[in-house]
Order: sequence, then structure tokens, then C-alpha cells
Amino acid sequence: MRAIGLAVSLLLALQPFAASAAAPATWQPPAGTTELPLWPDGQVMAPPKLKGPEQVSETVSRASGEHWMMLQNVAVPTLTVFPAKGTPSGTAVMVVPGGGYNVLAIDLEGSEICGWLTAQGVTCALLKYRVPASGPNWNRECNCRDIPAVPMALQDAQRAMGLLRAQAAHWNIDPQRLGVIGFSAGGHVVAGLSTHVQRSYAPLDAADAQSSRPDFAMLLYPGHLWVRKDDSLEKDIVVDAKVPPTFIVQAADDPTDDVRHALTYQRALIEAGVPVEMHLFARGGHAFGLRLKDAPVSAWPSLAERWMHDIGMLPKRRL
Repeated sequence: MRAIGLAVSLLLALQPFAASAAAPATWQPPAGTTELPLWPDGQVMAPPKLKGPEQVSETVSRASGEHWMMLQNVAVPTLTVFPAKGTPSGTAVMVVPGGGYNVLAIDLEGSEICGWLTAQGVTCALLKYRVPASGPNWNRECNCRDIPAVPMALQDAQRAMGLLRAQAAHWNIDPQRLGVIGFSAGGHVVAGLSTHVQRSYAPLDAADAQSSRPDFAMLLYPGHLWVRKDDSLEKDIVVDAKVPPTFIVQAADDPTDDVRHALTYQRALIEAGVPVEMHLFARGGHAFGLRLKDAPVSAWPSLAERWMHDIGMLPKRRL
């Protein structure tokens, strides 16, 4: 877990470029999208340990050297729907950004991923979940791993999946072709969605009567899955044969989330008889998203597209 702690410390210590202390700017959904509240009006959900108002700042990616947008202090989670471009396929994918459960990489692992998906005819739903400390994270105050009493990020993700299924007709999507993709800490959220049948909160309405399990799942450089001392999965992730088909991407030189997080999850899926495809690249680091253009890892989007066709989640086509 030392690597996780170092990564979070580095992330939070990076110099912000864009945020203003006087009037913090927050993330705004792109034009042509629809932002939805996750929870009914007046519903009191557990608040994260806010350190200020919701705001964004820019930081620099260690993988690509480019700036990316860091969203902080999210108390009101939302789901932003990006309509498919061209001929809609009927498939939808929810995107879960990473950020160590302390911030959200809202463009690098959020809106940019939606841009790729919508170009394939896929409706994209970007999850803005509560942070900080909404899932397993490194607490800098105690220099220890912190597991919150309430799994806020998982709650938000489960609620979002239920809403998408309940509103499938409105968004012209097939409720049986609803997938999810998550990055880093978001990969842990995806593993939670894939393995938890029951809601992690008391159901509220008809949306919570819908299944929150995705029909297919994609994890990129996931964290919080591997227990170093006995080389096992974390106890909150219990794999069975009902976990959906899964696609995993990992770089062997990832300095943040050890490759054994991905490998341990892959092994558990294989042992449970779950269809899983994993691509392990020698180079790529961490948090590369779609931005590494000069390395083999940049092939992952086309590999993911082919996989979605192979498992029947996108219409058959010649590749």
C-alpha cells in the first residue's frame, strides 16, 4: 500500500494552474450533454470529508506530460449523458474516472473517454461521484490506508446504473447492453459494481429495483484490489460466475497501482469461469487515458472496440 500512499501524496501535491482561490471554478458538462442528479431531492446521503468548495484545477500527467483537469470536493454527485454520434448502437457505457478516491480526473478519464465511445455509436454516461475519501484511500494525516464506513463511490455508481436502466427507453439504449469502464480507483468501483448484487444503501424508488450490475466491464490500471501479504483479492471484492465479461488493461511499469492488482483480479475471474480478456503492456505508466500516442498501449481503445463486438455488445462489423 506504500505505492498507493506515495501516488496520492504526489497527486495532491501537484501545483494547480487554473483554479482561483477567490472564485473556484467547477466542472461544466460539455454542450449537447445532459447532467442528471443522482439522488431524489431532499434525500440526505453521507457527505464526503470536504476540504472546501467543489472546484477544478489543472495538474500534469506523469504518463503523457499533458495537463488534465482535477475535480475536487464533490458533495453532489451527478450523471452526465453524452448522446451517441452517427447511428446509435443501443449500447451504453458508464465512465468512472479515477483519482485515488480523493479527486476525479474528469477530462482525462471522463469526458475524453466519452468522446471516444460516442464516436463508436455508444451512448456515454459520465459519473461524477462523491470525493474525497469515498472509497479505500491513503489518508495523509495518519499515513495509513483508510476505508470509509460508507462506500459512497459505490453507492453513487449503483444508483447511476439503476437510473440508466430505468430510463433506457428515454435514452434509446438497450438495458441489457449497459457496460461500465473505470480507471485506477474507478477500476475498483467497476469491480465493486461487477461483484455486488445487493445495493450498498436502502432502496429509494423504482430505479433501485433495477439491477446495478453491468452487462460488461472494462478496467484500466485498477487499484485497491490486491492484498500484498497473502496475494489475494481485497475482501470487499468477491468474484462469482455471475460477474459480467471483463476487459482489463495494465502497464507493467505502472508506478502507482502495482500490476498485481489487475493480475489478481484476472486470476479470480478465470477461476470463477468469467470470460476475461487482459492486455498487459510493457510501457505506459499510470493514468495514460487516451493520450499516449507513441507507445503500444495506445492500441487499447481499438482492442476494447473489437472486444465489445466479440461479446455481442456492439453490432457485428468487419474489423
